[in-house]
Amino acid sequence: MAKQVQKKQLGLGVRALLNNIETQTQEKQAEVVRELTHTVAVIPLEEIEVNPFQPRVEFDAEALEELALSLKTHGLIQPLTVRRLADKQYQLISGERRLRASKIAGLTEVPAYIRLANDQEMIEMALVENIQREDLNAIEVAITYQRLIDECSLTHENLSGRVGKKRSTVTNFLRLLKLPPDIQKSLKEGGISMGHARALLGVEDLATQGLIFKDVLAKDLSVRATEDLIRNYSQPAAHKPAPAKLSGDYAAVEGNLKNYLGARVQLKVKPNGSGQISIPFTSTEDLNRLLDLIEK
Repeated sequence: MAKQVQKKQLGLGVRALLNNIETQTQEKQAEVVRELTHTVAVIPLEEIEVNPFQPRVEFDAEALEELALSLKTHGLIQPLTVRRLADKQYQLISGERRLRASKIAGLTEVPAYIRLANDQEMIEMALVENIQREDLNAIEVAITYQRLIDECSLTHENLSGRVGKKRSTVTNFLRLLKLPPDIQKSLKEGGISMGHARALLGVEDLATQGLIFKDVLAKDLSVRATEDLIRNYSQPAAHKPAPAKLSGDYAAVEGNLKNYLGARVQLKVKPNGSGQISIPFTSTEDLNRLLDLIEK
């Protein structure tokens, strides 16, 4: 209940800023723009329209379903960015993939940064100023970098010059936003370090990545131990023959089970149609987690 009241109060505060913007002086408007650059509002999905000039028109359906499944559990970590058109009417600036996945997940409202018309220079100055704060966590830094790129049309090279960081540093922060929401959330809350996150980025298979992430938390692994664990997962056992390649339908079933269970599920199918499903677990807690999911 307290969380709902807090959301409502935040929404009212943002709406009050927006509703008064037209009647304020230019100096006051600039202050409002600065305030909105780091204030996250909660906006109903029905009030957000897509950008008609969005260059990207094709989205991977399976990837959207996977993101939607994650959003149902962890919510939207990286807010959308929208432009205010009128009261209760917004246009998407960045985050269409997240917007589409939110709709698939059945969310009714999403967190978003609100921009006003013709405020690009002020937005850039405010974001660059905000990034200099010392209390930002790695995800907050990454989100701000991404906003500068999306909203101010900056390249990685331009951005590194604006914020006074090496281009490689900027790129490493931006890569963090490719991590699944649960890993981003852990990094944001201090459950893992940026070193852990960078190591996990090297794991391409999402199910394996999720399994290693759970090991890191359960065993409180150091960054070096995490890197060693990833190497062990990456090295195929020499004595085991390569598994037969699954057909499209069976591969889809295996992939869905991996995503749902967050485990290295292996599906083996014989020519006569019989087979088996292998689901490894790392601890009693992990086994109980798997059993809970299977019972659902």
